[in-house]
Amino acid sequence: MRHYAGIGSRETPKDIQDLMCRVARGLMRKGYVLRSGGAEGADKAFEAGMPSELKEIYLANQILPCWALVFTDYFHPAPARLSSYARRLMGRNALQILGKNGDTPVDFVVCWTKDGKASGGTGHAIRIAEYFGIPVFNLRNEGAKEALKEFVNAIHNQRET
Repeated sequence: MRHYAGIGSRETPKDIQDLMCRVARGLMRKGYVLRSGGAEGADKAFEAGMPSELKEIYLANQILPCWALVFTDYFHPAPARLSSYARRLMGRNALQILGKNGDTPVDFVVCWTKDGKASGGTGHAIRIAEYFGIPVFNLRNEGAKEALKEFVNAIHNQRET
C-alpha cells in the first residue's frame, strides 16, 4: 500500500477544502491510502467520502506510542509550553507521517497552511516530513497543485513500467 498525508489548517478556505476532496478521490483511484488527523477543515475535507479501509485517522485522544511523543520534543519549537492535549495533537502528527509503528512513512504530504510555510500544528507534521526527505505540497503556495499532479503521475508511471 502507498500512503500520503492529507492535513492542514482548520481555517482552510472552502474552495481549497473542495480541492482537497477531489485530490483525495483522485489519489484513491491511484491506489493511495490517506493518513490524516480528524480535525475540522483540511483533515475532514480529505476524509470526506473516503471508504474507511482507505484511510488511517489518528486522533489525539487515542493511545499514542511513546516514540510519537518523543517526536514532539524533538520537532516542536517549544514543547515545554504545550498542554498535555496539545502534546498529544503533535504526537499524532508523527503517526500521520510515519505510520502507527513509525516504520511506514508516507510517500508525500498534501496540506494547506495560512502562510504557505511550516506553521501551526500542520507545521509540526511538515517538519517531520522534511526531516525524512518526504515531499510536501502546500496548496497555499503557487504551483503546488501542478507539482503534486506531476509528482503523482511520475510515481504512477514508474509503477506501471
